[in-house]
Amino acid sequence: MTATATTSRSVLRQAISGQRRHVVLASVLAAGHQGGEALVPVIIGLVIDQAVTGGSVGSLVIWLAVLGVVFAGLSYSYRFAARAAEGASLRAAHDIRLAISRRVLHPGGGAETGKLAGELVNVGTSDAQRVGVINAALPFGIAALAGVLVSAVALLRMSLPLGLLVLLGTPPLLYLAHLIGKPLERRSEAEQERSAHASGIAVDLVAGLRVLKGIGAESTAIARYRETSQNSLKATLRAAKAKAWHDGSLLALTGIFIAIVALVGGHLASSGAISVGDLVAAVGLAQFLQTPFLIFSWVNAELAQGRASAGRVAEVLSTPEAVRAGGGELLLPAQGNVRLTAVSYGSLRGLDLDVPAGELVGVVATDPATATDLLDCLGRAGDPTEGTVLVDGVDLSTVDPHLVRGVVLVAAHDADLFEGTLAENVLTGGASHDEALVASAADEVAAALPDGVETAVTERGRSLSGGQRQRVALARALAAEAPVLVVHDPTTAVDTVTEAKIAAGLARLRQGRTTILVTTSPALLAVTDRVVVLDGGRVTGEGAHAELAHERADYRSAVLS
Repeated sequence: MTATATTSRSVLRQAISGQRRHVVLASVLAAGHQGGEALVPVIIGLVIDQAVTGGSVGSLVIWLAVLGVVFAGLSYSYRFAARAAEGASLRAAHDIRLAISRRVLHPGGGAETGKLAGELVNVGTSDAQRVGVINAALPFGIAALAGVLVSAVALLRMSLPLGLLVLLGTPPLLYLAHLIGKPLERRSEAEQERSAHASGIAVDLVAGLRVLKGIGAESTAIARYRETSQNSLKATLRAAKAKAWHDGSLLALTGIFIAIVALVGGHLASSGAISVGDLVAAVGLAQFLQTPFLIFSWVNAELAQGRASAGRVAEVLSTPEAVRAGGGELLLPAQGNVRLTAVSYGSLRGLDLDVPAGELVGVVATDPATATDLLDCLGRAGDPTEGTVLVDGVDLSTVDPHLVRGVVLVAAHDADLFEGTLAENVLTGGASHDEALVASAADEVAAALPDGVETAVTERGRSLSGGQRQRVALARALAAEAPVLVVHDPTTAVDTVTEAKIAAGLARLRQGRTTILVTTSPALLAVTDRVVVLDGGRVTGEGAHAELAHERADYRSAVLS
């Protein structure tokens, strides 16, 4: 699956073509199975006409042996067809999950725009599986068609009217099945959207459970999820009703069609147009035809749901990137000179900021949105609408975002930890994790854990307290040894003594390398070379922390309150 899959059709096409060898093998084997099933009543009819009616024991033994061979062949054909089809289904779903993961993790970003994390998870799991199932359904749809064709040919040999009835009656029946499947497709898409939204809300609630309890907002959160869950349930019930109506309608149409075939066969037998053996074969084929038509019903339902899910997959894969790769190249090794010139982005309004290489700069933003927008520009999560962000004289908007992040590391305030040991969360290459742990006071976290740095950390670091998670996340950022490090409020959940220790350790470890601390922490600002104040999206003052705290009331309000 590639990023070129931008429509539901292209997603389905790539899902099938990527497994075409297995799909073709499954189709051939499944067609052999259905063809063999169709031949069984034909052979029984021949046994009656040539062996039973004629009283030939030799013919009876021969035809029974033929029947046994047919049964053995169709049995093994089905077994290996099902294995190949299921393998193609699972591999296609896996490929889609990989494609979605690559898109979500792409340095250019954008896939998460307007979507909750749980929604993306739902697309990568449930929708990917539904699209993959097409590869399991398609071979059996082809096999059912083969069964109908074998039955039609056999009936043509017995009687032209019977054969033509099956051949000419099947296409309209399939077209009706397609029309009947349209409401199911629409309601399946709505069902998946509601389910994905409910999953997204659930993930958000679990992630923010401590915060919700802290502010006493559990009842509001529960009410919000209850409403979302009820909407998802209603959409699921509507989809279930559509599927029941779809399956029931097709079953009724199939029953009527088979009854007509049996009635025509009985009439021909009563008039002497066909033999007793032919009548038995015709009735047997009429009963057999129920199987391929039931398969058609199942395949049509899977196709309807698969098309709906393929559209959701295509929507994620085709989401425009937030930032585009360019042909620019950053200097390596980077010096770390950062300059923002007349930058406008979000709440930033013509921001000018110059950070010489090796300087430790504090940035105090009176508006939290300004801090977030500054981080986006420096980490190239977004490009300025006006102005330029330069690193060592190179415009970041011309550089591949992956290369930018190899030079400029933005450690966000809400950085997540990953499942694994504490050491695995910190050690990303570069400095030994011991130095980073000491500088961030995360060595104290390790000392308090039963297995030290080898202690397992659960998903998102939920087994740690808020302050412990912050220190480990800061240690990870420091261990990367980035030429330019941008850190956003890394000590909001630690005590003042630990904060002072972190400030000293950070200044010591980052000495000689460009570091931008976006924070209102007095302890961190006190160790910086200078502090820049942002108000209204632009620089309104700069100087040493002590000077600004003494001279500016607005600075004291932002930092010391």
